[in-house]
Amino acid sequence: MIRRLRQAKGWSQARLAAEACRTAGLPVDSLSRQDVYRWEKGKRTPREWLPFIAAALEVPVTELGEAAASGAQGATPITVADFLPAADSLAPLKVRRARQIGSGDVTDLAGRVHGLRLADDVLAGGDLIGPALREMRSAVKLYREGSHTEEVGRALLIQIGELAQIAGWIASDAGRHEEAERIYKLGMSAAQQAGDKTLVGNLAGSLAYQYSNTGRESEGLALARAALDQSGDNAPPKARALYLDRVAWAHTKVNEAQPAMRALGEASQALAEDNEGRESPQYLYWVEAGELEVMEARVYTELKRPLRAVPLLREVLARYDATHTRELALYLSWLAVALTDANEPEEAAATAQRVITLSSDVASERTAERVKVMLHRLEDFRDVPEVREVLNHAA
Repeated sequence: MIRRLRQAKGWSQARLAAEACRTAGLPVDSLSRQDVYRWEKGKRTPREWLPFIAAALEVPVTELGEAAASGAQGATPITVADFLPAADSLAPLKVRRARQIGSGDVTDLAGRVHGLRLADDVLAGGDLIGPALREMRSAVKLYREGSHTEEVGRALLIQIGELAQIAGWIASDAGRHEEAERIYKLGMSAAQQAGDKTLVGNLAGSLAYQYSNTGRESEGLALARAALDQSGDNAPPKARALYLDRVAWAHTKVNEAQPAMRALGEASQALAEDNEGRESPQYLYWVEAGELEVMEARVYTELKRPLRAVPLLREVLARYDATHTRELALYLSWLAVALTDANEPEEAAATAQRVITLSSDVASERTAERVKVMLHRLEDFRDVPEVREVLNHAA
């Protein structure tokens, strides 16, 4: 009931927490978004906060009390707003500096953001985290401290959102997951303030992907679905394909095979519409059929269906750009695991050795984690000489 009433007002969980604190006459940080999340999930009961929540939501406290007593909860969907930060790091300063920010500044920032994307194609997170964080701080400072028109301000917010997506991705690749989460949420806030739903969905999907890969699978699925739902059917084809790709992976990580398969099929269908003259944002330049095939193969590997995964991965790897060392190592690691599932330990060992060689000088937490997974799976075949050699060398 709390969630239904909150969403009817268009509030995030953080906003409800702040409003309940104001009603109670307490500092706004007396409650957190997490408290509201627990109430809405039924994990905890508000108890002494009930009167203040009721007042904030403008309903009789008896109605909330009855709902709490019965455990009744509306089956309303989670939205992207539920994942936004409580504090607004993008709030303009009351006293701004004299410098006037114009469209030229926005163009310069857009160029640097795209340059960072292109650098990420060939360099790993550990190499790029410093420049990415410096750009992030500089862009937020430019927006908050400079003077600009409403139009320029919106354009700046969009660039901050785009920068947050690639900076968050870089931070995640460097193993700095908390930092990445903060950056993604800052970007989501910027994109939402700018009214760019496609960008909000891209950022939310990236954060969902991190959740799915770092032990927060249920949150990953909820956010991936929310990103898809909030984008609507009018999202550009590549964007919708990417959202569905994230949904497919999120379902896979909670071992839901059929929804994952459906999402993969819908992603391919969405990408096919890209040839119908509908333009997609520049930052989705990398979303193409080969990337969807890689995700499909990864889903099959995770679900232990190697007869489908191995041919797909071999086909993609045969035409993959060898300068993209991190991605090449990652995709080969999935092939190695699929080969172990296919009971091909000798070939799996050869592929694993190639992954280890490629990733030895790559400053990526993702590749490091994949090497661990790959070696763990090879342990089942330690009696095979080729496998034993790889395991001993890695040790």
